[in-house]
Amino acid sequence: MINSIKKGIQVGLKTTWTLGKIIFPVTLIVALLQYTPVLPWIIEAITPLMKLLGLSGDAAIPLVIGNFLNLYAAIGAILTLDLTVKEVFILAVMLSFSHNLIVESGVAMKVGVKLWLVLVTRLGLAFLSAIVINLVWQGGSETAQYGMIQAQSDEQVSGLGSILLAAVEKAGLGILQLALIVIPLMIVIQILKDLQWLKKFSQGMSPITRSLGMNENTSTTMAAGLLFGLAYGAGVVIQAVEEDGVSKKDLTLAFIFLMACHAVVEDTLIFIPLGIPVWPLFLIRIGVAIALTLIVGLIWKKSGILTRKEAKTNL
Repeated sequence: MINSIKKGIQVGLKTTWTLGKIIFPVTLIVALLQYTPVLPWIIEAITPLMKLLGLSGDAAIPLVIGNFLNLYAAIGAILTLDLTVKEVFILAVMLSFSHNLIVESGVAMKVGVKLWLVLVTRLGLAFLSAIVINLVWQGGSETAQYGMIQAQSDEQVSGLGSILLAAVEKAGLGILQLALIVIPLMIVIQILKDLQWLKKFSQGMSPITRSLGMNENTSTTMAAGLLFGLAYGAGVVIQAVEEDGVSKKDLTLAFIFLMACHAVVEDTLIFIPLGIPVWPLFLIRIGVAIALTLIVGLIWKKSGILTRKEAKTNL
């Protein structure tokens, strides 16, 4: 047990360092951009697209913030706006597919997934889902009632030194939060591995992973992404790639699934205070993830792309 804990701490620290090199500079840059005209300019530029998505111009604010930062920042922005239930639901679906885009894209690239695939999948799902919901759902015109959560206004910061200090502090807290989640997670994962529980879990999950076109050793990666998300679950993903021999094909299919449906419990529950139906949100993400993974796997298999890629890898 002690050896498992030591190894878990070592892996956790290594993972924190690996992800921290992505998260710290991204968080720092975005935090600095909040004090410049850049974000307002981006919001103004995409406002004309909002009508096609069934959203008002103001909805561009949480959409941009959520894609640059995370769901919590986006929800904070939503709480400052008077939006309909339909608008909030569309935003929830879009942001579930596409949030924290810069950091999570960096994580995906770190384990070998192409950037274009991440952007096309996540942004494509976000915009396509919004268009479909806007066309299909004729209700939800009543004003959304936001529960007990209150938006927290950001502290006013002035002066270059204070802005830089605030940005560094936000980035540092992001790394600390990452470490507090990743290190205990790696310890638990290592203990489960040493007790052979993860092996049994993988075997139990093998029918599901096989039905999605993946080998059973991908199940640990899938479970980590589903429960903890792409950023925090990436530690397990990286370790699985290094230790479990997850193939390029399986890793790509797993990330296609997880890009549509990751951290599904947390990301669904945090929208409850916004007064929208969360069961449809949950089912949409699960359904889209399964359908997309099966379709991509089938297309690749029929076209012979995967066979050619694996042949090149073996050369």
